Parts: sequence; C-alpha cells; structure tokens
Amino acid sequence: MNKKDVFLKAFLAGIMIGIGGTVYLMVGGIIGALLFAVGLFAICTLDYYLFTGKVCYSLENDGEYIFNLSFIWLGNIFGAYFVSLIEHFTRQYKVLNEVATLVVNNKLNDNLLSIFFLAFLCNILIYLAVEEYKSNKHELGKYLGIIFGVVVFIVCGFEHCVANMYYFSIADAWSFKALLYILVMTLGNACGGLFIPLIKKFIKEK
Repeated sequence: MNKKDVFLKAFLAGIMIGIGGTVYLMVGGIIGALLFAVGLFAICTLDYYLFTGKVCYSLENDGEYIFNLSFIWLGNIFGAYFVSLIEHFTRQYKVLNEVATLVVNNKLNDNLLSIFFLAFLCNILIYLAVEEYKSNKHELGKYLGIIFGVVVFIVCGFEHCVANMYYFSIADAWSFKALLYILVMTLGNACGGLFIPLIKKFIKEK
C-alpha cells in the first residue's frame, strides 16, 4: 500500500478516536468509557490504521511496515486535530474545552516516568483488544474484547497517545511540553504493545 493510502487510513482512524474522545468528554465515567469504544470498533471493522494497534505487530512484519508507522502516527494526529478543529465551531466547544483542559492539566502535571508506564499499560490492553478481534472465533468475543480493552484502560487512567492528541487539541494545549508528553506516551504505547508479542515469541522459541 502506498504512503498516501496509509496516511489516509490513519487520518480516518484519528477521526474515529477523536469522536470517541468527544463522547467521553461529554458523558464521562464508565458510560463515557464504554461509548469511547466506538472509535476502536470502527477502526477494527473498517480496517483503518491506528498507531497503537499497528505497532503491536511490528515483530511480525518487515522494515517497510515499521517505516509506515511514522505515517500512521502523523495521520492519527491530523485526524484527531481535524475533529477538534470542527468542534471549535460548534455549541459543544465550550464544554469540551473546559473538560479537556482539566484532563490535560492532570496529565501535564504528572512526571514523565509515570506517563511512560501508564502508556505502557494502556497498550497491553490495546494489544489484547485488537488480538481478540483478530483471532477470537466467536463474534461476541471479538467485540467484547474491544469493549473491555477500551473501558478498562480509560477507567484505569492509562495513557493513549492518539486519544491524547485529541484532548490536547480540543483543550488548545499544544506546546513543546505537550509534544514531549505525547512522544513519551507514544514510546510507552509502543513498548506496551510489543510486551506480550515479545513474551509469546520467547515462549515459542523455547
């Protein structure tokens, strides 16, 4: 697949996560976390490209796949920002901005080590959610894997780099510090996403 198509599929994934982030900010709590799952549900069923899902399968693929992750990351951030940009012109913007500002300030007041490990734990759940969707033979199991994976990472306060791309955007909180935190979240997500695949590889080799 050419880089343009990779970017566009990632852009659409970013939009889906942005919409998921919107409903979470509007509703909050467990219900908001449950409804956020619409984002990953759409991405899995429509075969869009989400960095946190795709990075989990880096060990199974070649160098081009890994190189494409950079286009996916960029597409995700543009998609998430696109949703926030549209919402700036809607009546929901004030509420979304106020809630997102509280969410973002909580993250930016945390230390980077904490952010890294919260992102690491997040992508263990994302891997489980995506892997369940890909490999579970039961239709209900596929979708329950997505739902539980998303709800648990949100309720636990784990850090998802693409969701945070949206939160930072709707909160108008972008800065060098915000970018640094997003990059640390990205690294944590990547390490967390590879954690179980690495262990599985080690078990098979033994």
